[in-house]
Amino acid sequence: MPAYFPFDPNPRVPKFALPPLACDSQFHVFGPPDKYPVRPGAAYEMPSATVERALHMHCTLGIQRGVIVQPTTYGADHTATLDGIKAAGPNYRGCANAAVFGEAGDAYLDKLHAGGIRGARFSRQSLGIALSADAFTRAIARIRELGWYAKVQPEPAGFAEQAAQYEKLDLTVLIDHMGRPNPAAGANDPSLKKVIELLQRGNFWVMLSLSEKISKAGPPWDDVVPIMRALIEAAPDRVIWASDWPHPVSTSQPPNEADLVELLYRAMSEGERQKILVDNPAKLFGFV
Repeated sequence: MPAYFPFDPNPRVPKFALPPLACDSQFHVFGPPDKYPVRPGAAYEMPSATVERALHMHCTLGIQRGVIVQPTTYGADHTATLDGIKAAGPNYRGCANAAVFGEAGDAYLDKLHAGGIRGARFSRQSLGIALSADAFTRAIARIRELGWYAKVQPEPAGFAEQAAQYEKLDLTVLIDHMGRPNPAAGANDPSLKKVIELLQRGNFWVMLSLSEKISKAGPPWDDVVPIMRALIEAAPDRVIWASDWPHPVSTSQPPNEADLVELLYRAMSEGERQKILVDNPAKLFGFV
């Protein structure tokens, strides 16, 4: 298993205060392998990235809501994610990994729903979990029955290459990481163009995240601001933000989360902050 860089253990307070009930729409939690066994062939593990460390980061930043997204590290075993939701409390939800539909029955899916899971993520194939065409069709059917949303993790080359599999879906679809466009291509980037096209349909959402890996310019990642602006302007009511803590499979030192908040604030107005950090995630994830 390759060695990747760890998260910054010392989150700082951002220069700008977040609005009350701000939401981190994607982060992951882990734990000791004797309690949460790592699946065979996992691309990575981060046992020190516990829910307690995540909540400390949220408290420091001023985040009061969040969504724990099941990492590929544990495959279809969602124990760490369910335990994390329970520890975090009623202001937190979860997102399953779509691998669960091929490995678990209705009783386990009901357990996930009861535990706060409200979506399922189709992770990129390079992380070791891929579904056949038939398995994908079955997964979408179950997501629809459960009333969940489908979440798409773009491949490093960008969402455009995956779009055909998702663009005809009639349920709620959340595209991670801004569709992973190339900032150097500007408005002509095919992934950015495709995400903007899909945002016009009403059932597609997009998550502002992974700026530090998408950027070609490096910190403070100003080349990502035009991408954020284009997405916000395309669908201001269906854009959310996430830290992606603890920044899995990072080949360089991950940022301090306060730097990511400050980047986001450079890209939006005060009214947009309320929508992106509070109102939109409340609608998508069912916060009341």
